[in-house]
Amino acid sequence: MCEKDDQEEKKLYHERQVKELCALHALNNLLQTKQAFTKRDLDDICNRLSPGSFINPHRSMLGLGNYDVNVLMAALQEKGYETIWFDKRKEVEVLVTDNIMGFILNTPTDYKLGFVKLPIHRKHWIAIRWLDGQYMNLDSKLEAPLAIGDKFSLLEYLRSELKDGEKELLLVVEQNVYENSSWRRDSECFVRDQSRNRKEEMFSNCHTAKCHNGTSSVMKSENDSSIRGSKVENGNVICDDMDIQESTKKLKAS
Repeated sequence: MCEKDDQEEKKLYHERQVKELCALHALNNLLQTKQAFTKRDLDDICNRLSPGSFINPHRSMLGLGNYDVNVLMAALQEKGYETIWFDKRKEVEVLVTDNIMGFILNTPTDYKLGFVKLPIHRKHWIAIRWLDGQYMNLDSKLEAPLAIGDKFSLLEYLRSELKDGEKELLLVVEQNVYENSSWRRDSECFVRDQSRNRKEEMFSNCHTAKCHNGTSSVMKSENDSSIRGSKVENGNVICDDMDIQESTKKLKAS
């Protein structure tokens, strides 16, 4: 994924909070369809996770919802996605937002009976994803989706939220992103891709300069360090860098 093309811009779908079904709402809001899951679907997942249990540990004993993270993870796997708990000891800048389908924020919330606050604490699930050209907060307790902004605004928002030690962040990614860990900048896959992109860009700059044969303003001089290992001969830029030559062979081979 790249941030984020027009094909991902959809009409916003937003479910409002009912009972303790925030996990259900977060899933449907994240996947942008009411047909993604129903309460019965999540109850079935609970039963599969703990078959035969008298009191199922993955939901409210009253049957009102309050599903735990295991239910969300299993549900998203059914749709082909994997989930990753974000390590809050790391800076949010490590996230490659373009490779992350969406986010689910887990935040503590007070339980009220009317206007009376009860000494009962619950965890609330909030979906966040890129829609209509920006990241949107799809919290089911909001009257309507709330715009967060671009990826820099998203990172600032997540940094602020995770300062609260009780809040947790769940990343939702596609299977291949999960397997090669390309959701984080320090992964071998991401570093390798970035290196390859730089080499291909250097080759492209070198090729452009040769094609213009000294007649264009984009012509590179002998002292131009933007093409490492190149030199000028008879008005043409000649690439001597072995990495660039190797990239050229790979491009031709593909």
